[in-house]
Amino acid sequence: MITEYYTPTHVYIGEKAETLAGKIFSEMKTKKVLIHYGSGSAVKSGLLDRVKKDLDEHKILHIELGGVVPNPRVSLVREGIRLSRENNIDAILSIGGGSVIDSSKAIAYGLYDKEMGEVWDFYEGKRVPEGAVPHGVILTLSATGSEMSDSSVITNEDGWLKRGVNTNFGRPTFALLNPELTYTVSPYQTSCGTVDIMMHTLERFFHKGDSLEVTDRIAIALLKTVMDAGVKALKKPNSYEARANLMWAGALSHNGLMNVGYEVRGDWASHQLEHELSGKYDVAHGAGLSALWPAWARYVVKENPRRFALLGEGLFNIQPGADTMKEALETIDKMEAFFKSIDMPTNLRELGINPSEDDIKELAEKASFYNKRKLGSFKVLSTLDMENIYKEAR
Repeated sequence: MITEYYTPTHVYIGEKAETLAGKIFSEMKTKKVLIHYGSGSAVKSGLLDRVKKDLDEHKILHIELGGVVPNPRVSLVREGIRLSRENNIDAILSIGGGSVIDSSKAIAYGLYDKEMGEVWDFYEGKRVPEGAVPHGVILTLSATGSEMSDSSVITNEDGWLKRGVNTNFGRPTFALLNPELTYTVSPYQTSCGTVDIMMHTLERFFHKGDSLEVTDRIAIALLKTVMDAGVKALKKPNSYEARANLMWAGALSHNGLMNVGYEVRGDWASHQLEHELSGKYDVAHGAGLSALWPAWARYVVKENPRRFALLGEGLFNIQPGADTMKEALETIDKMEAFFKSIDMPTNLRELGINPSEDDIKELAEKASFYNKRKLGSFKVLSTLDMENIYKEAR
């Protein structure tokens, strides 16, 4: 068994980290940057102006493209590629959270593409990215871990399909992490981010095959830290310690560290099921995950109750006993209770969704690529299994 750990992203974390962008691009001999951002917070906060001033002082030319929304759209990616080609862009700077970073990664793939083909081909699996232009990040939301990850997820408005690409070309060149930039994140988005970070660790923790004890222990410690920091950030939004712990945990949970020593990359069924949910209903990713995970967990727990019990012993101090299944179910109950404690939904009704039988069939068909793939590794899910989990989550 061989697992790979590759993290080329140069990370700077601390107060005023965002002020390093111009210096870094200058050292990279960058001539012109596309600044990519979201729906306006970077403008209202003055961050965009400060970044532009910094680039100007380092004689880095730049253009802007805002408008990224949660569940980022391929139409804006196409616009970013067109704009970048017309303006001879040689690097990209994301200012935002996971949606902005994922959109930037897609633009970086398309801009590098020698064929100048359709960027959605990469997300449909018709082609594989052969590279990406350099890409820097100024992070303003702790959640997805996209600032160090190899993954990018984009939504196609034609059919509302949400698809992802995993390639080391997607790992940003550098990431600037100032926890102070997340002080103004809303309570709801703070909770969504907390769940998202947790789920990136949980998806890897629940896998088929052997485990490495040190990775298991890191996973449990990471989850404990995120849960504690998430609660503290909700109570005291300007807590540097809480925001810094969430920010660094978000990066560690999704940069590959939590794969080391596991036979497979993880389960990821909950993520894939949620992708179809947010693709169709445009819900927040973290909220969709908390609404689905309890149903997934109870559906698959019989595959290896000891794995759930191990999590409960380390995370919730559940005392080991003769009844492993009882421990496993108690672990799921306590995880569900934590989600509720930070005002996250634990079923689709609480998420504000009431899918019909036809809706559920559509979700499962899309998740299975119309019966062309199965999901998961902890328990391999058929299309019918996917339907059943959606139903149990209602």
